[in-house]
Amino acid sequence: MKLYTAAILLLFWLGVFTVHADKGSSSSEVMRKFKCVNLSTRQLNIRNLVNYEKQQVPTDAIMFVTTGGIRICVSTNQKWVQAAIKRIDERCAAKPK
Repeated sequence: MKLYTAAILLLFWLGVFTVHADKGSSSSEVMRKFKCVNLSTRQLNIRNLVNYEKQQVPTDAIMFVTTGGIRICVSTNQKWVQAAIKRIDERCAAKPK
């Protein structure tokens, strides 16, 4: 009878430890960061862009975020890209805080 009780207690504690370890690992997980791998060659409508992020690894690129939350990566050496960055920066500076 004691062996049976010990086995049940062992299984219970293993279950508690497994659940605790699983919850700890999911809450401490690092948020995945988007990376540009493929670059779009199309010029985007500047009015639909709300934010951007510069990236150098794995490729030198700008990741624009549209009003719909879509992320689009483009090459930094296009003329319209610098104009779009300037426009977004101006809009962000003009927003009341």
